[in-house]
Amino acid sequence: MKRVLAQVKKELTQLLRDRFTLSLALLLPILLLLLLSNATSLTVKNIPVAVQDLDKTPLSRQYIEAAAGSLSFAIGDLPPDMSPERALYSNVARAALIIPPHFERDLRRGERVEVQWLIDGTDANTANIMRGKAAAITQSFNAEMRPAGMKMPIQPQLRYWFNPGREDIKYFGPGVLAFGMAMFPPLLAALALSREGELKTILQVYVSSITAFEYLLGKVIAYTIVAWAEWIGGMIILLWGFGLSLAGDPSLLLVTTFFYLLCTTCFGTMLGAAIPNQAAAIQAAQLGGFLMSYLLAGYIFPLSNIPQPLRFLSNFIPMRYYLDVIRDAFLRGGGWPAVWYAPVALALLSGFFFFRAWAVMKDMQVKA
Repeated sequence: MKRVLAQVKKELTQLLRDRFTLSLALLLPILLLLLLSNATSLTVKNIPVAVQDLDKTPLSRQYIEAAAGSLSFAIGDLPPDMSPERALYSNVARAALIIPPHFERDLRRGERVEVQWLIDGTDANTANIMRGKAAAITQSFNAEMRPAGMKMPIQPQLRYWFNPGREDIKYFGPGVLAFGMAMFPPLLAALALSREGELKTILQVYVSSITAFEYLLGKVIAYTIVAWAEWIGGMIILLWGFGLSLAGDPSLLLVTTFFYLLCTTCFGTMLGAAIPNQAAAIQAAQLGGFLMSYLLAGYIFPLSNIPQPLRFLSNFIPMRYYLDVIRDAFLRGGGWPAVWYAPVALALLSGFFFFRAWAVMKDMQVKA
């Protein structure tokens, strides 16, 4: 145990002496949290919509005002020398609303009236949202036009249960923190081991009395401590900077965070032990910690949208489990009954990554 603690002290002392690396280790996760939490949003606002009103009656203007009342649309008149299709081609508007002639007359007579919405489908997600908003506006307008004595047979009452304000920061903020912890701890741990392999200072460890298990354990403990410092800084930003609050029992979050930071550090240790080259270790850490976590952990889109067999790979991505826990902690508050499996999976992955690193270095005294 003394050799393990000595290894931990040596790693932390070396990191404290390297002020630049220490600053990057502590500041980059916070900068990532500040940037991505505010820049990432799936809320659609102020989409330019060009209106061609061929009726120009009070009722047609009322329909246009109903569309303008939506935060999703920024309504503007179609230029007189431009067709709706041309407005979409030239990117003047992302959608066009065309109100046909005799709009008010046909509505007063109870006849069917077709209002055309031309929607730019380049971005499929935004196009679907615009289509839904247009349908909701038309449905609301129809309800206002219905005679007073006629009632709708079904009147839905909708309520958002866990995030009633639909604030993106409550969803993406915790996700960015999980994302940062998937990037920086493994990168630091991988660089620490690969640097010693590249500079051949690992030979000093080979000829010492420390075992591979003790050597790796000291590395893991040291960089897990650094990861905790990064996580605490991120939580301060979420709780006091963004004004978020935890829902329910925080014990699950703390336990899962321990295993998650341990897991990501063990992952970086595994990479550094297997790759004695800093440039290659950085690329491997970026692939495993950044790209795989970004695409296969459910950060942007649900895992159910990922086709097989790629969805199967998500079972080996640590961030996938931690996202379930941290978003539950800030939004749902389900606690242990809801996501008990996450710390178990992270503990198993931590053990796998650590013993893979140990398998690479267990014969280091023989190599010397």
